[in-house]
Amino acid sequence: MKAKMISCAAAAALVLVAAGPAYGTGGEPAPGTARLEKFAKLPARTFLSGSEPSGSLIGTAPINGVTPPFADQPIQGFSGQIRNSDGSYDVISDNGYGNKANSADFILRIQRVFPDWGSGQVDVVGGINLTDPHSYVPFPLHRTDRVLTGTDFDPESFVRLPDGTYWVGDEFGPFLLHFDRAGRLMSPPVSLPGVFAPDNPLRGDTPSNLGGSRGFESLALSPDKRTIYALLEGTVAGDPAGSLRLNEFDVRAGAYTGKRWMYQRESPSHSVADAVMVNAHQFLVIERDDFQGDAAVFKRVFLVDLRDQNNDGLLDKTPMVDLLNIANPRGVGGFGDPFRFPFFTIEGVLVLDDRTILVTNDNNFPNSAGRTPGQPDDNEFIVLRLGTKLNLDRRTLG
Repeated sequence: MKAKMISCAAAAALVLVAAGPAYGTGGEPAPGTARLEKFAKLPARTFLSGSEPSGSLIGTAPINGVTPPFADQPIQGFSGQIRNSDGSYDVISDNGYGNKANSADFILRIQRVFPDWGSGQVDVVGGINLTDPHSYVPFPLHRTDRVLTGTDFDPESFVRLPDGTYWVGDEFGPFLLHFDRAGRLMSPPVSLPGVFAPDNPLRGDTPSNLGGSRGFESLALSPDKRTIYALLEGTVAGDPAGSLRLNEFDVRAGAYTGKRWMYQRESPSHSVADAVMVNAHQFLVIERDDFQGDAAVFKRVFLVDLRDQNNDGLLDKTPMVDLLNIANPRGVGGFGDPFRFPFFTIEGVLVLDDRTILVTNDNNFPNSAGRTPGQPDDNEFIVLRLGTKLNLDRRTLG
């Protein structure tokens, strides 16, 4: 297997506390910065009408002013998004309430949402449940009707192929899961060779070598739609501290190629939360600390290159956006300047064009309160204008 370490270039750009956003010339943000262009939100207390009860396993005490259980399924936990041609987005919800034990009544689902940038609201316009009607999962599921729940898998990332099918990255295995456009599993879960998380039901007596909830937080699809780059969130036992394996997966073969790289975090305490391809060699990555609100100090988007640009055996990371220091001179969303995106889990990044990206948070309903202490976070959608132009392959947009 091929293994390369990704190190950080431009260390001066990694100052954690900035005096304020920089402004460029010609109406563009300064290089390495971003400006808030659009803002919309889906309120935290948004539920799927007429669905099944949920949240019975997280207790009955109020959490950030919200009292479980819930009469319906909450629409929350967005851990990735895909743009549709009509302006809507497919977003995938994670396992529900944070772990296998408390999420058995959370139905795994891909939601379809439509941000109304004029009003600043996000509408839920559809979605599909994830199911296994053909019994491809080789271990017992929580529900006999084979509707998948948060105790079966923890979906944290996904990509869509030209045929409308989805590949979903799971953290419990970690597994890759292939679903059709209706959300039906199409084949058995694909394990990552040699890597076992504690919640992997197939590991038997094999010791786990990956931390819990540290599986496939990020999947990135190549412009030609033939390759998935699957990035772990945690370090595999025996690998260098702070390193994360990036694994190459052949879509047509439905198997890993054996080729991998290593992504090096700025701190071993950081998490990498999403990745999206810019071209055949470069992708954007969200790296963040595990703090929220005023305590948050590191939430960044990096440009990462799969090639060894300077032939030193290391791959470079280039800082692109400090999500805690975003220029907002027009007061978009009613926020001040600078704008901060201070959430515990920021788990979605998508390229819209060579100067514009979409970033979203996983609101961990009802547990996270990064925007306003004591109040559950909304699902926020922000569009950012970059100060650095991307070398974009437009095939990544569709």
